Amino acid sequence: MIRKSLVLLAFGCLWTAVEGQQAPVSVTVQSPSTEATAQVAQQSPVGLEDLVRDALQKNPGIQSALRQVEALRHRVPQAKTLPDPTVSVGWAGNIRPFSVQQGDPSSYRGVGASQAVPYPGKLTLRGEIAGREAEAAWWDYEAARRKLVADVKSAYYDYFAASKAVEITQKNKDLLQKLSSIAEARYRVGKGIQQDVLRSQVEISLLLQRLTVFEQQQRTAQARLNTLLFRDPEAQLTSPASFEAVKIAHSLDELYTLAREQDTGLQREQRMIERNQYAVNLAQKDYLPDFSVAYMYQQRPDLPDMHGFTVTANIPIYYRTKQREAVKEQTEQLASSQRSKENRQTELFFAVKQQYLLAKSSEQLLKLYSQVIVPQSSLALESSMASYQVGTVDFLTILTNFTVVLDYEVSYYRELSNYQMALANLEPLVGAELTK
Repeated sequence: MIRKSLVLLAFGCLWTAVEGQQAPVSVTVQSPSTEATAQVAQQSPVGLEDLVRDALQKNPGIQSALRQVEALRHRVPQAKTLPDPTVSVGWAGNIRPFSVQQGDPSSYRGVGASQAVPYPGKLTLRGEIAGREAEAAWWDYEAARRKLVADVKSAYYDYFAASKAVEITQKNKDLLQKLSSIAEARYRVGKGIQQDVLRSQVEISLLLQRLTVFEQQQRTAQARLNTLLFRDPEAQLTSPASFEAVKIAHSLDELYTLAREQDTGLQREQRMIERNQYAVNLAQKDYLPDFSVAYMYQQRPDLPDMHGFTVTANIPIYYRTKQREAVKEQTEQLASSQRSKENRQTELFFAVKQQYLLAKSSEQLLKLYSQVIVPQSSLALESSMASYQVGTVDFLTILTNFTVVLDYEVSYYRELSNYQMALANLEPLVGAELTK
């Protein structure tokens, strides 16, 4: 982005101009990237894909959502299964257990079993309801998974921008300290003015203030990443790996289509609509009776053994305040879920367009920085250097132009991170990877 060689060249020109007017000052000019390169050489940059993989494996929120899905899936076979049968054991005669009274033909020992049988179709509907609830929970899990990935990416890009700001500001400070040394040396030999020295020292103090802010932002982004990765907030992270801006491969209409098909919120609302429709059908079936089938065996001491069968059915005579109200309740639930889906779609399209516009705006700013602002500010710095050598520009102009050039590099990397963050926030909505 920023042509560091231009900065060093300009600094060299300034040093040449000063050297021709005064005794040499012992200042060693090094590439601004020397210190950062040495640090990076000692440790490998942290990659975004590795962080996303670790977060998906270790984040407790994701594991909790997945366990909830598995729990609801285990509910489906339960809902489809008949109620447990009941078994009874009894006797009549003596008070002693299982004893009969001799000479009394009504005395007996007996066992019985009964099975409740819901009206045909009710178990199937209950299974469908449980299945749709499990599917809705799966889309909740998918939403949590996508959000975690987007949060990790956003935190990573924020960490990247803050790290670049710290690195660039540190380089800026080092170079300004050299410029301040030059101004001080010129002042000592009577070729400069004290104002130049004081102004350069003020600029260094301002950079130290900005450096403190950037370091705080870097530590905050680092703590956020560690939290998403289920690590100690104080755990150390290596410097982030560099990346390039990714071209948006979809138009806004294509993103709308993807969102309509892949959004977790819409998918969940659709499952709840289906669930509530099955619930309405089940409530209507509750107008029909359930049955119970029972068998009984009696052993009598003086008479032949007896076998008995019974079939019972409930009669929904309170349908006005029970079954009818249940149908109304489920119908309202169905209407609510339908309206909720419509509301989700409206909000979804707004969220898609908002992130799309943010991405396009950042994309334009990136082009503006790289193609207009940086070249113009670099030319302004070159021009001020040339003018300074012939005495038509003062030291403060050089100092200002020099600071502006390096400040734009911070702005460029921040805008690059904003662009990638907008794409990362689009990914959960459209269900497609846009940042790779």
